[in-house]
Amino acid sequence: MENGDCVRVSVNIRPLITPELLVGCTDCITVVPGEPQVQIGSHSFTYDYVFGNGAFPSSQIFDKCVAPLIEALFQGYNGTVLAYGQTGSGKTYTMGTNYSGKENTGVIPKVMETIFSRVESMKDTTEFLIRVSFIEIFKEEVFDLLDPNPATVKAEGLASVKPAAGPSRNPIQIRETANGGITLAGVTEAEVRTKEEMASYLSRGSLSRATGSTNMNSQSSRSHAIFTISMEQKKTSRCAEDAGDDILSAKLHLVDLAGSERAKRTGADGTRLREGHWQDALFLPGSAYNYELYLKATLEDDNDGSFIFGCT
Repeated sequence: MENGDCVRVSVNIRPLITPELLVGCTDCITVVPGEPQVQIGSHSFTYDYVFGNGAFPSSQIFDKCVAPLIEALFQGYNGTVLAYGQTGSGKTYTMGTNYSGKENTGVIPKVMETIFSRVESMKDTTEFLIRVSFIEIFKEEVFDLLDPNPATVKAEGLASVKPAAGPSRNPIQIRETANGGITLAGVTEAEVRTKEEMASYLSRGSLSRATGSTNMNSQSSRSHAIFTISMEQKKTSRCAEDAGDDILSAKLHLVDLAGSERAKRTGADGTRLREGHWQDALFLPGSAYNYELYLKATLEDDNDGSFIFGCT
């Protein structure tokens, strides 16, 4: 990608759901025909791509936005796909973070399918080492969702079983390396050889993620989740032209952010309200520097391209 295209932003406009239709909600966004532009009242907003509501169908999100990043991954470039938007707007659905193996919907399941299909086609000339990690940033702490020994408790007000914080679930430490890079001390990096293995780690980590109920979403994600695929590849001796000791390494970060929200609309109070305040505070300078630094690193660590979906 050209330097000016390193970060590209798309908007995905989801259809109204049944509860919204029952109370008389109507679409407030108009897509400008033939242009990647939307209008809300008298205001216009232009993106790199617009999906849904008469624009490109949402089924093309992967082909237009993510497939080029996978191609770049095999060429040794890092990449990031990041979903941002209001709670209930479809970020987790679009990313496929809650993939259970039953339906091949969402970005992440298609990423897994594409990667291992490509690996299979290259197996005669290239050796691959693929690892995955899965973390969440919850209440200003980073947790390893693939921790092999988590203690679990039913957290106050949470809709899912949450690994307990304590001696068996210590927060992951974010550290800045001497050359300015970012590292997560002690995070689990699991080696995977098949799409099914990778999917099992995604499913396992998703079950441990913090969710809660609000007026706008019965299963609102209360944490930022980052699923990272690390790939190393080396040409084999059967590929005489390029055989050698050089190893090509790259990472693809798949980020499902917690929903941005207004307490008045979500009806959040108590614990849920404090979670909402924390989610917004994460991006304020000085309030959670380490976590802002890590999220920033996923976008800037020699990335070939980053796509940010504003799911409405």
